[in-house]
Amino acid sequence: MNRPPINLAILLSGSGTTLQNLINHIRAGSLNAKIAAVIASRTGIKGIDRAREANLPLHLIERTKYPDIPTFSHDIFKICTDAKADLICLAGWLSLLEIPVAFDGKMMNIHPALLPSFGGKGMYGQRVHQAVLDRGCKITGCTVHFVDRVYDNGPIILQRACPVLETDTPDSLAHRVFEEEKIAYPQAVQLFHENKLRIEGRRVRII
Repeated sequence: MNRPPINLAILLSGSGTTLQNLINHIRAGSLNAKIAAVIASRTGIKGIDRAREANLPLHLIERTKYPDIPTFSHDIFKICTDAKADLICLAGWLSLLEIPVAFDGKMMNIHPALLPSFGGKGMYGQRVHQAVLDRGCKITGCTVHFVDRVYDNGPIILQRACPVLETDTPDSLAHRVFEEEKIAYPQAVQLFHENKLRIEGRRVRII
């Protein structure tokens, strides 16, 4: 029996390239999903334009207008609940959240490095790629992981690797890593939808 599409809530704070990747996979039929809500934490970002161009339900919840993480988180997760989201996908989301128990194991993130290396607070975007280059790494990649209450700490679902070239800049490396992200994130979402992921402590087993 064919499964109905999984309902996704997408949280973003920037350009929305990950959102666009998921949109593209849904349109191509390679990801059985529906984007039920897009939540942006900042104004003036390209991700908002991408959501509007795709006619997706868009919510602007600005972090700077909230006095603390609990009240900010409350409004974020109310939207996700009202949208009947089966899975929340962070897509360049930069704000810490207080996660309700109801969403434990139902939130994913993708990080542009091979965790646990080059992760944690302040490690995002070009900062990650510059750190990889500064350290002289020969390989890097991306990591899809479940989200817990610590930055880049949740159990790892999938990783994909790519080479670091001698001539790389942060921009060229980011481009190569994103090519791996475009494969890994939709694959992880589809595995979740097919109920093929089992969290066992710090490990995620694919069945």
